[in-house]
Amino acid sequence: MQQPQVHSFLERFFQANDSDLTENERSYLTVQLSIDLDKRLMNRPFYWHYLEKTGGAPQPMKVTFITDPANAPDHLKGEPVYFGSPRLRQIFTATRELGGFIRLYEQTALQSQKSNPLHPWLCLNAKISFQCDRKKDVFLSLGLNLIHGQIVPNFFNQLQQKTLTPTIPDYCFTLTPLIKPKSGLVRIQKMIQTFIDNEDDTWAKEALERWDNDLALLEAFYEDYTEKPEAYEIERKALEEQYKPTVTISIINGGMFYLNQQVF
Repeated sequence: MQQPQVHSFLERFFQANDSDLTENERSYLTVQLSIDLDKRLMNRPFYWHYLEKTGGAPQPMKVTFITDPANAPDHLKGEPVYFGSPRLRQIFTATRELGGFIRLYEQTALQSQKSNPLHPWLCLNAKISFQCDRKKDVFLSLGLNLIHGQIVPNFFNQLQQKTLTPTIPDYCFTLTPLIKPKSGLVRIQKMIQTFIDNEDDTWAKEALERWDNDLALLEAFYEDYTEKPEAYEIERKALEEQYKPTVTISIINGGMFYLNQQVF
């Protein structure tokens, strides 16, 4: 991530979380933090605890982040932010926490003022990692229609072609889900499990073969020992950690999307 990208990311992050940019230059930005972001980012637990006890008026901090120190004004006081910096890692963590779930509505081009129904879709974006001494990541984006149960793959790509808004558009109403979101999640989880079960398992078999070969070498090295030393157990455990095939599922984020009746 280059510095212009860092600057752009910070702009979008603070604007999306109700924090005003009081100054926004190419080399730095000054932001008036919201109460929530102050609590998340500025490490002032005693201040906020005191306010809660006394009922005082909250005063979130105003902070300057420098994204291009070489071109920033000499007199400017602020915190340099760059890819890999502790502050940016902290903001990335806050982004994952705050952006874990979203609710959006499709903006429709209405020809009249008649009511327009919007169908509820549950979306889940996940990363599946197939790992041994090598690793392969697969990203899945699945959308489930909570009215008739259709599941659409690559759902995120489909959403990018639509105009979405955080508030329901005029002359639109949402249909009540026939499938509860909790049941919908179970259906999507089963879909992910089916994907894993159908994946070619050659990678795992080959990893087990490499594990057996290295384990045979280890056994040969220690064959003259009547009692295996501690080093043997450490190396044997290391081989297991290196080669044992594992599949992990990480949920990236998800959301509810209310869309036109059009089927994907």
